Amino acid sequence: MSQINCIRDLRKEGYSVARIAREVSVDEKTARKYLCMEDFSPKPPQKKEGLPSKLDPYKPQIDGWLSNDEKENSKQRHTAQRVYDRLVELHPEFGCSYPTVSRYVRKTRAQRSSYRACQELVWHPGEAQGDFGEADCYERGVKQRKHYLVCVFPNSNADFPQMFNGETSECICQGFQDVFEFIGGVFPLVVIDNATGAGRRIGQEIREAKLFAQFRAHYGFSIRFCSPGSGWEKGCVENKIGTVRRNRFVPLPEFDDLQQYNKGLLEQATSFQGNTHYKKNTIIGELFEQDREALLPLPRHRFDVCRYVYAKADGYGKVEIDGNHHYSTRPEYRGSEVLVGIRAHTVDIYDDKRKILVSHVRKFGKERSDSVDPRTSMAVLMRNVGAWPNSGVREMVSSPVRDYLDALDRESLKDALRTMNLLSERYSFERALDAFDLVLRNPGNAPFSDAMVFAARMAEFGDQTDLDAGPDLSLYDQLLEQRRVQP
Repeated sequence: MSQINCIRDLRKEGYSVARIAREVSVDEKTARKYLCMEDFSPKPPQKKEGLPSKLDPYKPQIDGWLSNDEKENSKQRHTAQRVYDRLVELHPEFGCSYPTVSRYVRKTRAQRSSYRACQELVWHPGEAQGDFGEADCYERGVKQRKHYLVCVFPNSNADFPQMFNGETSECICQGFQDVFEFIGGVFPLVVIDNATGAGRRIGQEIREAKLFAQFRAHYGFSIRFCSPGSGWEKGCVENKIGTVRRNRFVPLPEFDDLQQYNKGLLEQATSFQGNTHYKKNTIIGELFEQDREALLPLPRHRFDVCRYVYAKADGYGKVEIDGNHHYSTRPEYRGSEVLVGIRAHTVDIYDDKRKILVSHVRKFGKERSDSVDPRTSMAVLMRNVGAWPNSGVREMVSSPVRDYLDALDRESLKDALRTMNLLSERYSFERALDAFDLVLRNPGNAPFSDAMVFAARMAEFGDQTDLDAGPDLSLYDQLLEQRRVQP
């Protein structure tokens, strides 16, 4: 363009075409061409037609392989290397290089891939998105893979995660309830995946899980399900799943109490609200205040996140929940129906008066599990002390207590188990075991009565209280001695 402008500038100064050509060192036809040109607007570039390729005869066969791949498992499809190898095997005259084949396969797949354009949505204050992710952790020293629910507010990008053992209706309701109570309100709308424990959308019909429908009616929020396989409809929480995993669960978290750990996750979430919003250039905490103002108020009564079912106990007094998880009731309940309350973290067994008989930690997964609370079998064990060597209670006591009880005769063992059962009902089974351990550290005393004293003291003052000498009883000893010697 500098040369063209030079030609046109010289013409303005009165130079002839021949002189301009000499000055600029171009042909006179070239000089005359640019002097006569009236439109210098940019023209859209045009792709040059490619030259014939040696791969052209084989392209229909490659297209057929790639087309058939779309019907197969995504992990068993042709790679560019496999396409090249097959062409070499089938066609001895094949003379194309691997890069040529690789470029064509990549180009063809890009043209075949279905791409849906994304529309940038406007999210109003208070509206939320929810979804589950998976992360590894150590619970009581055992590595486990758990599910975590993330509730995020797209307006502010503030998120609140909660960890569970599954993705059931009880888990999602409990997770939302924990978030409601922490932030002090209820989101007016939540967008969730079509395959959660909340329900699903089939065409235009919405089918909600019964517990979630009750939960939603109680708190009064609206729900919108994504289309099947359409995660982009809630892209904010989709991105948050990975962000939370990288920033909250690295290194792998370690805890003993999952519910207590979840409380810490909510507290930790507020520390991330000091960051700046990735797009609005405003502090997340300030934007979240807009979300808070748009929240619905909490209802007066707290929703009981529990699914109640009746289950028939087997010959051992256990009920089967979720297909392969067994929980103990009482042996005397064998063959009869019992009321079971299924929650996100626990499975509660109720007695005939609708009081919780025993509460088990809820199990998840496909493998069979058996949860036994020894307190539920103590009554039967006292009547049948001969089962002591093979009882579950024996496996749970410490080695010193086990050795001591193994050495007792039948009547003494029955008395010891009666004391253990009494302490279990009055305090707890763990407290009863602690009391028996303390008794055996003081040989020569009356173990059963001492166990009662130790358990009562620990229940009243705790395990770490200092022992005092107690009152001086020598005066009473003297009076008793005088009474014995009197005629």
